Amino acid sequence: MGRPNDLDVEGYHFRGLHPDIFIGTASDRYAGWIGQIYSKDLYQGRIIARTRKVGEKSFKETVLPVDSLGEYFDHFPVLEIDYTFYQLLLDPHGTPTQSFHVLKSYREHMTGDDSLILKVPQVVSAQKIRHGSGYAPNETYLNPDIFTHRFYLPATDLLGSHLRGFVFEQEYQRKDERTPAPKLAGALAGFFEAIPGDNRYHIEFRTESYLNRAVFAVLEQFGIGQVLSHWTWLPELSAQFARSGHRFFNSGKEGIVRLMTPLGTRYEDAYARAFPFNRLVEGMLQPRMIDETAELLKEGIRQNVRMNIIINNRAGGNAPRIAQLIAERFLSKRADAVG
Repeated sequence: MGRPNDLDVEGYHFRGLHPDIFIGTASDRYAGWIGQIYSKDLYQGRIIARTRKVGEKSFKETVLPVDSLGEYFDHFPVLEIDYTFYQLLLDPHGTPTQSFHVLKSYREHMTGDDSLILKVPQVVSAQKIRHGSGYAPNETYLNPDIFTHRFYLPATDLLGSHLRGFVFEQEYQRKDERTPAPKLAGALAGFFEAIPGDNRYHIEFRTESYLNRAVFAVLEQFGIGQVLSHWTWLPELSAQFARSGHRFFNSGKEGIVRLMTPLGTRYEDAYARAFPFNRLVEGMLQPRMIDETAELLKEGIRQNVRMNIIINNRAGGNAPRIAQLIAERFLSKRADAVG
């Protein structure tokens, strides 16, 4: 049985916004969302405190138990899982990892049409990986066997129809370290040709120069979605979409927009400003992000594309409030169009 689909923007219920619009967040279980998404009385004595180091600072995060996922999906139809970026689902011997076990526990609290978008592990998607205090070349970058057998197959077996998409996040490349775009396009073509065909693949480029014709040709050839990302060093969402000729490449007719950080703001600074994620931070949210996201929703509907909007707390302080603003702006634009 599925979740209720009654729209209540004021109460942070977004499932009934539009049949082709799926608003969700990047990660969940934030205690800062109690009173918005989560009920205070349900988790008394079960909130976990943990210390997380971001940059040079340490933060005491408070996290709800996994069964809070039931309340999450009462409000949102989709959730992006971030922890899979840091670990494969199976180790070299085929043994399930911690990420597999956590993902399995998530699956146990999902019903109906609840859906997940998984970030592909960085050992597959990233050209460089953090090593000690710096970064080192990733020897398993775009390795089709590792992706297929240690991530894709266990993920699809475990989640079935609840698996909505895969996001391959390509990290930012400095100008003097960048792979030429035609060479990158060739590498991507070889990779997508070697892995199982699937219409749920999407790729996020965090280097502006990769948003070019050679790369887009590969996305179009294999039906890979271009993730539109509101992120530190990328241009505005509308500019990214314009680079592709206002096209959605995903063969499954799905689009993904990720609202990660304010433009021009580094991850560490955005995190520190947004923490503890329980309210919008004055002056942090960039209003144009809201307007452009609403416009992308309208354009997706016009092109018969199902739009997934994934919101991070770091984009303005509190993901549920940002979702509320997007929903209100979208409904306003629809009302203006009818009027």
